[in-house]
Amino acid sequence: MIRFKSVKKRYQEKLVLKRIDLDILSGEFLVLVGPSGSGKTTILKMINRLIEPSDGEIFINNQPIKLIDKRSLRLDMGYVLQQIALFPNMTVSENIELIPEMKKMPKADRVVLVTELLDKVGLHASEYATRYPRELSGGEQQRVGILRAIIGKPKVLLMDEPFSALDPISRKQLQDLILSLQREFEMTTVFVTHDTDEAIALADRIAVLHDGELVQLASPDEIMKNPASPFVATLFGGTKHD
Repeated sequence: MIRFKSVKKRYQEKLVLKRIDLDILSGEFLVLVGPSGSGKTTILKMINRLIEPSDGEIFINNQPIKLIDKRSLRLDMGYVLQQIALFPNMTVSENIELIPEMKKMPKADRVVLVTELLDKVGLHASEYATRYPRELSGGEQQRVGILRAIIGKPKVLLMDEPFSALDPISRKQLQDLILSLQREFEMTTVFVTHDTDEAIALADRIAVLHDGELVQLASPDEIMKNPASPFVATLFGGTKHD
């Protein structure tokens, strides 16, 4: 479990997170949703200590994360961004192997694992392993980015608007893919989006943020049926949900 206890974040005089109390359950798919500037990415980056709280404390399995070595913490987490940031001078296989190589996994084992994972996401290793990022479409690059994040079997997967730059077909395919992988690997997943349809489609629970405050934390069904405020009702109103 990841626990935020009375967490605040200030930049100069501006309070961008206002006393966040939040429990993220082990193995759940939690989506952080809200308008730009609501604090979604700040919360996400606090989990792997890219940003430190100004006040309060964050725990992983009851251990304060400030006491965990940053490198060890991040090696146990996957991180997927909208800007895929594959290394352009490295092949698909070399990009995916980065974390296992850092963890001293033998080369032969890395090759087997990369082959299995590429096949799992429809990028067959015989065709894609030796390609370079420039030879891939945006959706293919994001698949590689996801594999790079999960190959180390992280306990926690962080995703910051990873599909927002993709066309609708690729986006739907990758939403389905990440749900499948998340369930298979039982990763605690924290996913940032401003798209309420995406939040509804993916989440076990949705954390709705507004002006640095957590205004509702509930299942998609509960939020649709019983929004906690007019803001939440407006945010999730007028969208089409199947």
